[in-house]
Amino acid sequence: MPLNALREFLKLETSAGIVLMSCAALALVISNSPAADLYTRALETHLAVTVGGLGIDKPLLLWINDGLMAVFFLLVGLEIKREVLEGQLSSRAQIVLPAVGAIGGFVVPALIYAWFNRADPLALQGWAIPSATDIAFALGVLSLLGNRVPLSLRVFLTSLAIFDDLAAVIVIAIFYTSSLSASALIGAAICITGLVALNLRGVRRLSPYLVVGLVLWICVLKSGVHATLAGVVIALCIPLRGGDNDDEPPLRWLEHRLHPWVAFGILPIFALANAGVSLQGVDAGQLLGPIPLGIALGLFFGKQIGVFVSCGLAIALGMARLPEGANWASLYGIAVLCGIGFTISLFVGNLAFEHAGFNYLSATRLGVLAGSVLSAVAGYAVLRAVTRD
Repeated sequence: MPLNALREFLKLETSAGIVLMSCAALALVISNSPAADLYTRALETHLAVTVGGLGIDKPLLLWINDGLMAVFFLLVGLEIKREVLEGQLSSRAQIVLPAVGAIGGFVVPALIYAWFNRADPLALQGWAIPSATDIAFALGVLSLLGNRVPLSLRVFLTSLAIFDDLAAVIVIAIFYTSSLSASALIGAAICITGLVALNLRGVRRLSPYLVVGLVLWICVLKSGVHATLAGVVIALCIPLRGGDNDDEPPLRWLEHRLHPWVAFGILPIFALANAGVSLQGVDAGQLLGPIPLGIALGLFFGKQIGVFVSCGLAIALGMARLPEGANWASLYGIAVLCGIGFTISLFVGNLAFEHAGFNYLSATRLGVLAGSVLSAVAGYAVLRAVTRD
């Protein structure tokens, strides 16, 4: 990724993180105000789209989580493909440190959560909740430090978060798939074959990919596999290389157009719909329950330990080196910020406890918010203490 493009990306993500934090705070305020009942009823309002005898009828919350978030994962897939083929993840030297950090930051939080919830098989379904990093939220916190943090650490954090997103896609595909519909899966397979054929035939116009992609999303939605994965599949089939007369390759064109809509529209809407949790009647016993405690400690301690220790080992063994202009203290500060799970953590929690009842979802939101806020405050404090203007 060219330096100017990288700076523009980080600037956009930074602003989006601030908007995201504001919407999460607004959701909390509404959920603990006289408007809480109206907020809940609005999210439960059913919206239906029917064509002939076929139709989709879902509450507003699921249109957001299954529909709008599919567009988010489309963008994630575009970013992963571009970074792997020609960006920060295109060479071994660039990917070792964030890849190793992502592995440690995925495993340790999951183990902490699993230990706290080992006695409850249903709660164990949420083992992946504290293993995510919200790049927009984390870069939003970094923006408060101005130019104190070197660009190399911002790139490291972004690359690690991309690996986190890839891990989330794999986890959702493997572990959060419900009962399957053979006919819908066959329809999805036909759509995927069509997308691959378009790519192999060198089709550069986006409209065929998006039309087939919409049908794919419907098939995946009906199949039992989570619908957001359709977005990733579509992204992987969109060409990165443009034709001789193209000013901009199709993948880059779509990524640039989607990014503002996702950053300032879809993710804030998701936060507004999913971060609301009533604190009325919440006491220390609920906050210290195994689910919120496992999530909060997984995000706050598990992420920083997993990322920092695994990166330290990679550097000590000569597999990688410290990012340029960084020291051990600033790398630790970034590791703490990786505990801001928020968007993907809430999303995985919704999948894990979709049929488990309100108490599990409420406990998840408490844990995610607590762990993310602790990581944001502590990460900011560490980086402010160890960096200079």
